[in-house]
Amino acid sequence: MNLAVIGSGGREHAICYKLKQSKRINKLICIPGNAGTQKIAENIKEDISNFDILYKIIKERKIDIVIVGPEQPLVDGIVDYLDKKKIRVFGPDKFASQLEGSKSFMKDLCKKHNIPTAKFGVFSNLNEALDFINSNGVPIVVKADGLAAGKGVTICKSIDEAIKSTKEILEGKFKSSKKVVLEEFLEGEELSYFTIVDKNSYHFFGSAQDHKRVGEGDVGPNTGGMGAYSPAKLLTSQLEEKIKKKIIEPTLMAMNKLGHPYKGFLYAGLMINKGEPYLIEYNIRMGDPECQVLMMRLETDLLEVIDHLTQDKLNNLKINWNKNSCITIVLCAKGYPNNYIKNSEIKNLSSIISDKNNQIFHAGTYKKNNKIFSNGGRVLNVTSVAENLSKARDQSLMNLKKINWTDGFFRKDIAWKAIKKNENNKR
Repeated sequence: MNLAVIGSGGREHAICYKLKQSKRINKLICIPGNAGTQKIAENIKEDISNFDILYKIIKERKIDIVIVGPEQPLVDGIVDYLDKKKIRVFGPDKFASQLEGSKSFMKDLCKKHNIPTAKFGVFSNLNEALDFINSNGVPIVVKADGLAAGKGVTICKSIDEAIKSTKEILEGKFKSSKKVVLEEFLEGEELSYFTIVDKNSYHFFGSAQDHKRVGEGDVGPNTGGMGAYSPAKLLTSQLEEKIKKKIIEPTLMAMNKLGHPYKGFLYAGLMINKGEPYLIEYNIRMGDPECQVLMMRLETDLLEVIDHLTQDKLNNLKINWNKNSCITIVLCAKGYPNNYIKNSEIKNLSSIISDKNNQIFHAGTYKKNNKIFSNGGRVLNVTSVAENLSKARDQSLMNLKKINWTDGFFRKDIAWKAIKKNENNKR
């Protein structure tokens, strides 16, 4: 089969890496890709927001299935566009993509179907928003309604900070929307819970924990993700049953009733408080950097999974996972998530072992004159599998030390809570 992966991040490199292992793959292209995907797929540098150009490439290359990595093309309706052209495509349609594309849509759906989530209000008027802030008190969570590349959420610890963040969103800080969602702050521990869904059924597709804050010890501003590990130690069979019955299944039933059955990856960002799950957000695609750790642990052929899903035959498939732990540490350009350094050379990558337990997934990179350069932002995902989290992290850190790039930084404490808890349990 011939496959096309849309996107240019660490998630798309990890998807290409896993697809490449399938004996059924004939041709693999990545649009636009990066320096990492270039090694295992054909990169085609095109604008992924131009669906007509994408369709032309898909027809020319005789592509059988298109896998959409990032959220923006999904929210913009790429699945509807390709469906009309009779192209098999992996991902939700434009309407269902509102689960991520509009926080107010997601929160209203929760309210209507009794899905546990934080108390909230949606506002386009500043005075009404201020009333909610004053009556709720702090801490309070301020969110842009639309997509904001992982940077549209602020946990505000003072009324002044909440007002400032709210004003910025209402004044158009994020192009995606001028509506603000205000939420009560939920205490607890975060959990990323993944499912894969077709019209008839869904499967669990792994758990992970992401580290959003830029600084060690989970301090500083939110980022797109500084690292992740899988499986999440927090997930028990009892908790999973609650997640399925209270959150996943009511959501899928609601989308069916609305006439837009969900298809593709559905990733629930959850807060676990006293053993009870609360939905913080939905993502309509695989997480980044969670995808990197999940693809390393997935034992089932990814092409088989995608092939079954696009034909609504998921219930005929069993999905198997490596029982070991996996960690990915994100190497970022200095200055991220604000103004960061670009176009600097990264050396010594070829000296790092690449095998089933160690991979470097590229994100913000490009290749020029046989050299690797940084595009800025989140640049590389240094990923390792081992029998426990502590060993996996040690291996990732050892690989990171071999990289010669003075313009980068990373967190050394990914999975710190889980490792600390494990050490305490041994005492």
